Amino acid sequence: MTLADTLAESQVTEAATLLAGVVERTPLQPNARLGERIQGEVWLKREDLQPVRSYKLRGAYSLVARLDPSERAAGVVCASAGNHGQGVAFACRELGIRARIFVPTTTPRQKRDRMRALGGDLVELVVTGDTYDEAAGRAAVEATVTGATVVPAFDHPRTIAGQGTVAAEVVDQLGRAPDVLLVPVGGAGMLAGCLTWLAEHHPATRVVAVEPAGAACLAAALAAGEPVTLPAIDTFVDGAAVRRVGDTTLAVVQAAIAKGMTVDLAQVPEGKVCTEMLDLYQVDGVIAEPAGALATAALGGGDRESLVTVEPGRTVVAVVSGGNNDVPRYSETVERSLVYEGRKHYFLVSFPQEPGALRRFLDEVLGPDDDITLFEYVKRSNREIGPALVGLELGRAADLPGLLARLESSPIGVERVDPASPFYRFLV
Repeated sequence: MTLADTLAESQVTEAATLLAGVVERTPLQPNARLGERIQGEVWLKREDLQPVRSYKLRGAYSLVARLDPSERAAGVVCASAGNHGQGVAFACRELGIRARIFVPTTTPRQKRDRMRALGGDLVELVVTGDTYDEAAGRAAVEATVTGATVVPAFDHPRTIAGQGTVAAEVVDQLGRAPDVLLVPVGGAGMLAGCLTWLAEHHPATRVVAVEPAGAACLAAALAAGEPVTLPAIDTFVDGAAVRRVGDTTLAVVQAAIAKGMTVDLAQVPEGKVCTEMLDLYQVDGVIAEPAGALATAALGGGDRESLVTVEPGRTVVAVVSGGNNDVPRYSETVERSLVYEGRKHYFLVSFPQEPGALRRFLDEVLGPDDDITLFEYVKRSNREIGPALVGLELGRAADLPGLLARLESSPIGVERVDPASPFYRFLV
């Protein structure tokens, strides 16, 4: 028996029955902005409106509710970037089970506070490691020492089955199967669950697995034919920043592909995710966390073209997977979006120490729609030259060549800060 054989469509159906009355039947809402972009219908499955503000409740409750009395008495442990931990906390409080939840230091404070609030006295939060995978390692050790049951965020048949109920709910609400289903991917639990159900009921649906470009562990695993541990990841899309896809989830995805399901891959740059987060908020009134905007970013994300090609007239459903976002993170979100769109740039400018040098820079170099967002002297010991770090926000990305030409012809010494340089990380 293969790992993929451990999950059947019937388990997704059973999970849906178990979850009735516990999880919300979240809205399926049309989105005109994205529909116009693809010249078709786009619907958003609003899993950000669950009681824990993410779909993770489905998988966590599906597993925890099926523990036997001895397992319940021993308690549970889990690792989480935030959303799964909230699902576990909610489930444990509902069922009266103690839990220790291990989260990496990158988990936003808002998510930590929500886990404590949802779990109450039954839940202890342990902050450890810089990534989800490091937290998972600590959780595994804890389970070995205490005998508690590990509740995986994605790599368990019961977790996968619970998360797969999203697909069944979408089809029921839409009244038909969508032509395309966009699923955000971290460890691929929801993807595996949705594929399991769709392969049995609607195998013609095209499924797009959308990963953050800085943590595309599923793409790496499918290319290698087995799970691959990524040497480094970008943790900005914290809800999907996973170094290694699950053994079970990968097996299920591979089995669905072998059965003839169309599974496409899309890797979305983190900056594009930021732009889509802002569009969701400012245009659509949806407060999405980075992972929550991942699926729709494959279609939207500013003026650049979509990463997913969809024939006109098709019906597309994108899962908005979560809405747990810290307000202080929006400043970084805006910054990353502007950099991605080509509107934010940094320069080291050597100003002559003479009257009128800064005025000439403003009058002769900057365009009419350019704005200085950062100005900081980095050295004041040279009497002839005053180096400054200058951040510029352009009115349009297309204005950059003109700015660079004016800088080149100016007597002022300028060095552009390369976005690929380590120094740039201190700015964004």
